[in-house]
Amino acid sequence: MALKAIMLRRSIEKKTHELAALRERDGEFERREAELETAINEAETEEDEAAVSEEIEKFETEKEAHEGEKKRLQEEIEGLEAELKETESKAPGEPESRTGREGSRRTMERRNFFGMNMQEREAFLADNNVKAFLSRVREIGSAAPVNKRAVTGADLTIPTAVLELIRQNIMDYSKLVRRVRLRTVSGKARQTVMGTIPEAVWTEMCAKLNEIDFGFTQTEVDGYKVGGVIYICKATLEDSDLELAAEIIDALGIAIGIALDKAILYGLGTKMPLGIVTRLAQESAPSDYPATARPWQDLHTSNMITIQSSSTGLEFFKEIVLAGGKASNKYARGTKFWAMNETTYTKIKVEAMNFNSAGAIVSVQDGAMPVAGGDIVVLSDDIIPDNNIVAGYGELYLLAERAGSEFARSDEYRFAEDQVAFKGTARYDGDPVIAEGFIAIGLGAAPQTSMAFAGDTANDATLEALDLGSALTPAFAPNKYEYTFSATSATVTAEAIATQDAAQIVMTYDGKKVRNGGTLTLADTKDLVVTVTNGLGKQTYTVSITKTGA
Repeated sequence: MALKAIMLRRSIEKKTHELAALRERDGEFERREAELETAINEAETEEDEAAVSEEIEKFETEKEAHEGEKKRLQEEIEGLEAELKETESKAPGEPESRTGREGSRRTMERRNFFGMNMQEREAFLADNNVKAFLSRVREIGSAAPVNKRAVTGADLTIPTAVLELIRQNIMDYSKLVRRVRLRTVSGKARQTVMGTIPEAVWTEMCAKLNEIDFGFTQTEVDGYKVGGVIYICKATLEDSDLELAAEIIDALGIAIGIALDKAILYGLGTKMPLGIVTRLAQESAPSDYPATARPWQDLHTSNMITIQSSSTGLEFFKEIVLAGGKASNKYARGTKFWAMNETTYTKIKVEAMNFNSAGAIVSVQDGAMPVAGGDIVVLSDDIIPDNNIVAGYGELYLLAERAGSEFARSDEYRFAEDQVAFKGTARYDGDPVIAEGFIAIGLGAAPQTSMAFAGDTANDATLEALDLGSALTPAFAPNKYEYTFSATSATVTAEAIATQDAAQIVMTYDGKKVRNGGTLTLADTKDLVVTVTNGLGKQTYTVSITKTGA
């Protein structure tokens, strides 16, 4: 019975994708209908009217076939869903849920554990790797000390079976992951990217074929860690495997999904994916741009677009359509998305309120961008700022997922709330491999090119200050690592202050270790080297000190 249910789900998923593809064409029919309305009003001669009538007949035939196909697929999906429901209802009964602290959400999860029926859930929980993982989670959670800061237990590798459900849950909480090209890689990998597709050459039936150069290039992706801390009630650790697994999967899906959305749009490209807007804003090729990648293209003027606040109503959407045309679909087969926050979406809805030629009020319909077409994706304002829109063809963004997600007890423990903190990590990299397929729009001002990310304080090895008694050359900055200093006296006091309290500082002068804050006895020109380590972070600052006095 479980196998039949799996087949039914696959059939439903396949037909749902087909139906979604058909619905994406609804906008095309709406545009054609509007164009025909205009053509009717502009027809002046009988020949014009005859041509328009022919186009109308053709349009109505195609639209009728389109609607009929949508209706057929919808009916098939409903039939399959009814059959699936009947199949699952014949499964052996569920064990009665415990009463007491279980709430309605957990009861629901028992009955519908991430789309699994009872037999599939039992097989999942019986998996030796899953059982061992959950047992270890309980061990390191139960061993949590009453002290606030302490760590026990090594990182746990999340089993593949659990990881698949987390990945599925990330899709539920991330609004962009499902729209980009997601690839799973085992380590640092290269993704082959096809260049400009040339036109095929016509020739005689038996003639020699002409060679066509597709110009393949490659983009390299690594795996950078994204992680978050989640809190699990100690009572949940004592619950069934089903409830503990549901809590972990749900929490990690939320944490990682939100982080990925932000990185896809504004990622810095250093220790995280390169974001779409970050790439569009580049004014020159980065020094580490791969030689095997597609030729770098300057898009910071053509694909970074400002729509003035004076443009409203029809003029506003003319600007939107023109801007959308800058996103090249030459390499894309899917539909365009328009990412924005709730404030911007509300503005779009207000601007869209207008009257069509039939006198009917129109606005945003079914989450689609009016006139221009494509899906509107509404994100929170800590992912994308007000009056900013990022649009394009998601399949032209490569998101690489590395194997080896981990789960471990964190160093935070909420004793008063009786909660244990766990940290979950996964590894991703990403790159808009065909950047001209995207645009960034600013409403009333130039589009914002960056968003603040939470600082990686656990691995921050920068200095906050480096003092030798007078100014360094150049002036000190945490992200500058080479300096010169001239001293007229025989000694100077050198003091370095780390940005993070937990960081360790080691100083050497002329190759010999010296005390931070101590006095240096100078001789000719020698180097002071300050090495800062914190977590996995390490930075070295070098000051070339020249003694100029007697």
